[in-house]
Amino acid sequence: MSDTGAVKSEDTPFEGGPMDGRVLPVLVGATGHPPKTYRIPVPAPDGGPPTVLVYRRVPRSAGTRIGFARWKYAYDPDGGERPRRRWPWSRPDTTPGGKPDDADG
Repeated sequence: MSDTGAVKSEDTPFEGGPMDGRVLPVLVGATGHPPKTYRIPVPAPDGGPPTVLVYRRVPRSAGTRIGFARWKYAYDPDGGERPRRRWPWSRPDTTPGGKPDDADG
């Protein structure tokens, strides 16, 4: 791997899907963790829209260093949907089917 200067990367294994068994250098953020989701666009052979492979970050088996999380990417075949942010002050939508001011519902 060539010198990337101040940019840090980590060799991360991929499991499942077309990338199974491959290890790629993945850039890590300021916290030293790779991104939670890794998307790989694969061009269509007929020139159509690309297929996007989605991999989710999961912890690797227990490593030798305590307190240092190591990661791998697992294939997510249903990866088109991103999880929504859940703020602590948000409540689930439990509004009844009627108008907000309707006492009968």
